[in-house]
Amino acid sequence: MIRRNTQTPAYWEKFQVTREDIDHLSNLLVEREVPLKLDDLARALVVYCCREEEQHVAHELSKGTLYLPGNTYEEGEQIVFPLLEYATAQVVAIRDGYNPEHGAFRVIQAQFPGGRLREFAAGLENHPLNDMPPVEQESLRTPADLYQEHGPRIRAVLGDRLAADPGFIQLAREWFLKDLLVEISEGQLNLAEAVLDMAGGGPLPTDRLIGDLDLPEGVDPRLGVFSLNYALQEDARFDEVGPAGEVLWYLRRLEPLPVLDPPLHLSPWVVEYDHRVLDETMLNLERRLDDEWSDLIALPETAEPVTIVLAYPHRRSGTLPISSRLTQVFPTGRTHRIRFLFRDGRTGKEIPGWVVRERRFIYGLEEWYEQNDIPVGAYIDLQQADEPGVVIIRHRPTRPRREWVRVATVQDERLTFEMTPFSISCEYDELMVVVADDFLSLSTVSHRVRRERLSLEKVIGEIFPELAKLSPQGTVHAATLYSAVNVAIRTPPGPILNVLRDQYELMGDNYWVMHGRSAA
Repeated sequence: MIRRNTQTPAYWEKFQVTREDIDHLSNLLVEREVPLKLDDLARALVVYCCREEEQHVAHELSKGTLYLPGNTYEEGEQIVFPLLEYATAQVVAIRDGYNPEHGAFRVIQAQFPGGRLREFAAGLENHPLNDMPPVEQESLRTPADLYQEHGPRIRAVLGDRLAADPGFIQLAREWFLKDLLVEISEGQLNLAEAVLDMAGGGPLPTDRLIGDLDLPEGVDPRLGVFSLNYALQEDARFDEVGPAGEVLWYLRRLEPLPVLDPPLHLSPWVVEYDHRVLDETMLNLERRLDDEWSDLIALPETAEPVTIVLAYPHRRSGTLPISSRLTQVFPTGRTHRIRFLFRDGRTGKEIPGWVVRERRFIYGLEEWYEQNDIPVGAYIDLQQADEPGVVIIRHRPTRPRREWVRVATVQDERLTFEMTPFSISCEYDELMVVVADDFLSLSTVSHRVRRERLSLEKVIGEIFPELAKLSPQGTVHAATLYSAVNVAIRTPPGPILNVLRDQYELMGDNYWVMHGRSAA
């Protein structure tokens, strides 16, 4: 039987892209004159591999007669052995043979290149190989069938190979040859900048920009868009801010400053600890708090909306965390910053928002927080809108009422807390609520912490007694401590829980007291 390697799973499991494969895909792009998606290139590569093997098989078979044990051969005849990787040999001698099981037959002596001699049966009518004729073309699995089964690996291998080749570039999930791009001049880029400037910085899709550029006649629109995208990408004035599957451009100089230069109080302290020392109750609390800088992954939400409790660093910055639960709500993409829209679920008002992936926050809610009197500890509900690129945000408004809540103030650059009646008009988490409105004054605390290089243990040592005095039993819930500590420094709950475990006494259900004091 003629074996075709491309028909076997082993071939595709070990598949590697060769220089010849790259040359073929390069020629394909030259012929098409448009960028192609990785899926299209991978499919074309499978077709090419199968066609190349068919041509190889045909070429090898043309070198002589196909060997089958039932055939007879003449001295001097050239024979092809498919099961020996299409090796060819010349018949140099023929003799009689006999086997009690098979009876009389002939034995041919074949000489392979290099002089090696081997003997094979001939004229042997009853042999299994005689019943296995060469595979007919119509019985082969098609390239489409092979791609259906092995496509993921082929795409992965090809994508890595193209990414490593300086001759190829990728934009918006499409690939093209760098040398074949349409030249975009400095003047055309200046014109694109002017268009974005008139649009308030953006975001605008590429086809809105390319319409004002004078590209050469006959250029395929797809190639023109791809070439402009590449030129904009290479120019520091422009930022690609589209979600996955969409290319949108923005002027970097008109992006909000916190998006380009994130606030210091959103950057976490790096505190090394081993989360394995925490018991399951502590770990479950950390998962529930779902801090974006936590090493643990929160349990996924089964449905939207997703509810979070607003922490001080985000209330102050007008941001939300990109936590493990919120990643399913906000748009994703390959760019560092993604522009989208918030929509107030109560008023319908739309608010520009920014996903800053590397720093794990979403920006754009400072005014919304102020207008709705959102305190630290408030419940915020978020869900995707029906249209892409829009996220619906809601707080939970209530009739304004005066509640006894923790109020953070500053004395001698140190945090203090008091229980004070305060008017609140939304639902909130009682464990995490903190009234902390005087941002300027509160900044002096974090400045002192950094100036004096206080340890996390020292910061907790100053804040814990302030919270403990608010409880008759002197107990402090770990979630309350987490909320309060983050007024002074940005840290996820894990390191805080680790300090509690080492230096404080657990009273149960994540309530803690200072050592030497028992709850009443």
